[in-house]
Amino acid sequence: MAKDLSWQVPGDAGNTLHIGAWRFEGDGSGPKVHLQAGVHADEIAGMLVLHQLLPRLQACQAQGRLRGSVTVVPQANPFGIGQFRQGKLLGRFHEATGQNFNRAFDHSLAMERPASNLAHWQKSLVQLASDADLVLDLHTDDEALPYLYIHRSFWPEQGLALAAALQVEVVIVWDEGGDGSFEETIINHGAPRLAATVELRGQADVSDALAQQDADGLWAWLCINGMIDEVATISEWQGEVVDMGCMETVLASCAGVLVFEKSLGDLVEEGERFARIIGCPGDPSSEVFLQAAQTGRMVTRHRERRVAQGAVVAKFTGTRLSDSYSGGVLDP
Repeated sequence: MAKDLSWQVPGDAGNTLHIGAWRFEGDGSGPKVHLQAGVHADEIAGMLVLHQLLPRLQACQAQGRLRGSVTVVPQANPFGIGQFRQGKLLGRFHEATGQNFNRAFDHSLAMERPASNLAHWQKSLVQLASDADLVLDLHTDDEALPYLYIHRSFWPEQGLALAAALQVEVVIVWDEGGDGSFEETIINHGAPRLAATVELRGQADVSDALAQQDADGLWAWLCINGMIDEVATISEWQGEVVDMGCMETVLASCAGVLVFEKSLGDLVEEGERFARIIGCPGDPSSEVFLQAAQTGRMVTRHRERRVAQGAVVAKFTGTRLSDSYSGGVLDP
């Protein structure tokens, strides 16, 4: 049977919050793996993927085919998952502090006694994964192609098989962080063979069919990494690799109604129009047109169709360093 590693942390209102976690132990000949989802609590797809993966791991362990150990945390964030306001889940930022839930993990780990309930949760989550050989943090974007966000030290040697198994369309390779994301903190404070953030499409892409596809991909990846006594084959990866600095992020130059004229995955030429914003519906002169800064594929799109000035409208791949890139991370 799986070992129950569930734990509790204090909530902001003095309540007790629960995090469900399970570890499946094999014969010790395989790697240690940590899989988690929902650090951003409104990114649901990964939760369903791990929910589907759990019984398969349980059966594999019972059959004696599990070689290493797998820790699974299907819903990692007990703070964000309860932040409903007027029917909408606000799971990206901690309401009490305004902090992005996937930031400052490194600060919490440095504290002998975490200074806040949020830091206590962050430290406990990192400690649970800190000795793992293979670490995956499952996220989703607003609207997006499936893509992988990975440190250059893991690409392509360790990361290529993961990209192929999950059929991601884009791999974004990064070199420097500095914001203390979970992935970055694991890399800086552990010794993983691989630690990566997987973006499972967009927030609305939650279905049994997609979860089954992604769970099958994770299963194949576990097999080829020696976790499961089973032969698995994966297709040759046909996606695109782009350096993080070459990604183009387009911001809304004004507020208004956002209308996309290109779809996810479309190749957009430099200077080509891909969307428009209607600042004042009824006034044709209020329309502002958005153009691609360089030729590339549309990887993400803003989910809401009423956009605030300065909001991220879309992100594109590119082949040269973006004029707007100033270092740091892509905002996973």
